[in-house]
Amino acid sequence: MQHTQLIETCIQRRAQLAQQLAPGIVIIPTTQEIIRNADTTYPFRFDSSFYYLTGFSEPDAVFVQIIGEQRVENILFCRPKDQEREIWDGFRFGPAAAASTFGFDAAYSLDELDSRMVELLKNQPRIYYPLAKEMRWDRQINRWLTNVRSLVRTGISAPTTVVDVRSVVDEMRLIKNDFEVGILRQAASINAQAHIRAMQFTKPDQFEYQVEAEILHDYYRQGSRFPAYGSIVASGPNACVLHYGENNGVLRDGDLLLIDAGCELHGYASDITRTFPVNGRFSSEQKAVYEITLAAQYAALAQCAPGKTWNAPHDAATRVLAQGMIDLGLLKGTLDEVIETESYRQFYMHRTGHWMGLDVHDVGAYKVDGQWRELKAGMVLTVEPGFYIRPAANVPKAFEHIGIRIEDDVLINATGHENLTAACPKTVADIEAVMAAGK
Repeated sequence: MQHTQLIETCIQRRAQLAQQLAPGIVIIPTTQEIIRNADTTYPFRFDSSFYYLTGFSEPDAVFVQIIGEQRVENILFCRPKDQEREIWDGFRFGPAAAASTFGFDAAYSLDELDSRMVELLKNQPRIYYPLAKEMRWDRQINRWLTNVRSLVRTGISAPTTVVDVRSVVDEMRLIKNDFEVGILRQAASINAQAHIRAMQFTKPDQFEYQVEAEILHDYYRQGSRFPAYGSIVASGPNACVLHYGENNGVLRDGDLLLIDAGCELHGYASDITRTFPVNGRFSSEQKAVYEITLAAQYAALAQCAPGKTWNAPHDAATRVLAQGMIDLGLLKGTLDEVIETESYRQFYMHRTGHWMGLDVHDVGAYKVDGQWRELKAGMVLTVEPGFYIRPAANVPKAFEHIGIRIEDDVLINATGHENLTAACPKTVADIEAVMAAGK
């Protein structure tokens, strides 16, 4: 059922893309397998925009759309059927099966790409493709154009305009439909359960990577085959490193553990951050900083509704955090002074969220015509304020190395928002109760 929905959705997306573009030719390649070392590759991950329009998950494929005045033709180039390679590497659709399975008007072997693209480019007014995304594709398209231009004396014309197709596809991807929301809800549920497992597993003297292993195990157990990004499992001082990734520290009694981890399901991401005490109980200083951060997140969530601007959640969270820094004696001055001088950035130096979807940091402009864009139903974003206290002259020793971030995934709907990751505990009482139950 899900495969049928995926293909129907992709066919609709291709039609929607064609409706927004003037006549011309669209060229969107997927990614290649990448060598990790020697003859070993990294796990393959398709290009998100290619998959969004095709549903096709094999490497080394190209989507081509011919947009004419009267007709639109959708074409796929993919690897040929090859029984010997399939013995070693697994099943390939091949062009014939790919065309019928994924709803293309035609499909051809990748071996024919060069010759057929020269034919397809003849007399096209413009090319749409991800301009300057990969140099190898820039060079490839330039070669095709050179070949077409060489035919000018025969009466053939070459495209004279090249347009970055991402400006249209990114905007399409920004608004999620019901099919996508269903997958995002599933991914969020899997991730919430994995974070709960991590809370219940954690105790002093473990390594960070042992906790990470529990999270990954729970992803796989629930049907998510890959994390959406490299997990951050950061204890003590490591929690104050925003993109910490070593995950090899020892969990110390009395420290906090910050986990920023997400799973991927059918290509769609989930992204949760929770911070909790290694020994299951917050100290008074940890609790004070945590409650400020949680209040900042609640303030940001209150701004997640249609008609609000993208920056409204960030502004709301920043004001709560800045006031908390003043109240704790970490900063001096009035709230307006701290905001104006941005002195709060000593302890809060990142934005409060990002778009999320097929990419964990998903596509879509944050400003339109120089103004923060308006939130609309179907947009999915994270809300993740943080509070990071590194040793400094203005920091009391009891607050040193407290790093906290609280992150949820939010769907904007018609009346406000839905917190997709609400099942993951985040109040002090709930976290301590969950950890106690795990012991």
